[in-house]
Amino acid sequence: MTVDEALALARQLGVERGDAQTLIGHLTGHDRAWLITHGDAPAPGSEAALCRLAAGEPLAHLTGWQPFHGLVLQVTPATLIPRPDTEAIVDWALELLEDLPGQPSVVDLGTGSGAIALALKAACPRAQVMAVDFSADALAVARTNGERLGLSVDWRHGSWFEPLAGQRFGMIVSNPPYIAGDDPHLPALRHEPLTALTPGGDGLADLRALIDAAPQHLSPGGWLLLEHGWDQADVVAQQLSARGFAAPALRRDLAGRPRASGARWPG
Repeated sequence: MTVDEALALARQLGVERGDAQTLIGHLTGHDRAWLITHGDAPAPGSEAALCRLAAGEPLAHLTGWQPFHGLVLQVTPATLIPRPDTEAIVDWALELLEDLPGQPSVVDLGTGSGAIALALKAACPRAQVMAVDFSADALAVARTNGERLGLSVDWRHGSWFEPLAGQRFGMIVSNPPYIAGDDPHLPALRHEPLTALTPGGDGLADLRALIDAAPQHLSPGGWLLLEHGWDQADVVAQQLSARGFAAPALRRDLAGRPRASGARWPG
């Protein structure tokens, strides 16, 4: 199959042209500009890969890579694929870190591929960044990403605050599972780890647990930033206030939807 034949097949399968070009470029080892001028070049493996993409397998799993906040991260089926919307919480964290002196301590809980932790370390090298994940397989991917990018992060294996041994931080950041267990969009995400997507029930269990336990691991004046669903912002803000956090604030994603909430622990 040639490049042009592969692109024609992608159209027949209903695959977006940009995604098809990215996939074929990955398989041939060339960029999009090369594909345009080399339509008669062979594109081995394209037919099978395009069929998998059309059947719902994520492009990031087929290529093994996903861009995030200026980094290119390795991803596998063991990790959640980093989404552009999550960059909103990274940008917020970086704004806050600008005002923190010295070497501010940050922990990313449920790090997955390491996306948030590595983006923070890359943009704020002076920060001391730790990252935690319950999945040993996901943590191995995150560690590999850190080594390849030359970014020093302290990786910890365990559930949420469990491996932190009473440590306190200037900032806690997390993109926890928050999709409701009966959400109709879950089947479309079947190629990603279910435990990274939903805690079941109303989707709020892990958010509540993080809000409840965070004060024991925050320095006075420290920040807790949480990503959540667009329809969960009010509940998260109420939970933060009820736990004693000061003046919960909100950030929106690229589509203008409520995407992250955060607040400062008094002190």
